[in-house]
Amino acid sequence: MIAYDLTCDQGHGFEGWFEDAEAFLDQQRRGLIACPVCGSTGIERRPSRFAIRASQGPQDGPEGPDPGALLARLQRRIAAYVQTHFENVGSNFAKEALKIHYGVSEPRNIRGVSTRQEEQVLREEGVPFLKVPLPPSPDTDA
Repeated sequence: MIAYDLTCDQGHGFEGWFEDAEAFLDQQRRGLIACPVCGSTGIERRPSRFAIRASQGPQDGPEGPDPGALLARLQRRIAAYVQTHFENVGSNFAKEALKIHYGVSEPRNIRGVSTRQEEQVLREEGVPFLKVPLPPSPDTDA
């Protein structure tokens, strides 16, 4: 389900819930969405105030946010998430990934390191994995 902020051609605002974006567009084209205040079917989506984000502070310059600062912040957030929510299996990453893939071990989020040869084996076996460069953490060897 997806919720949209909507407005009619008379300026009345309201919220609508739809199965997905295509369901909204289909109902809008067919005139099935009506304003609860005036009944108008001239309905448009409007920007949601929840989707508008305020400035992040001093790194914002006259031309907007500094892309380098935004990227650095994103990298820190990703690293913190991975380090908190993924078990560090170190150099046993490929072995553990294969065990999970074949049902020998319980499915879980893991992180670690692997060689190019191990990565090739994972690809050949159809094991999905994603390489994300992370800064060293206190619980890693690197």
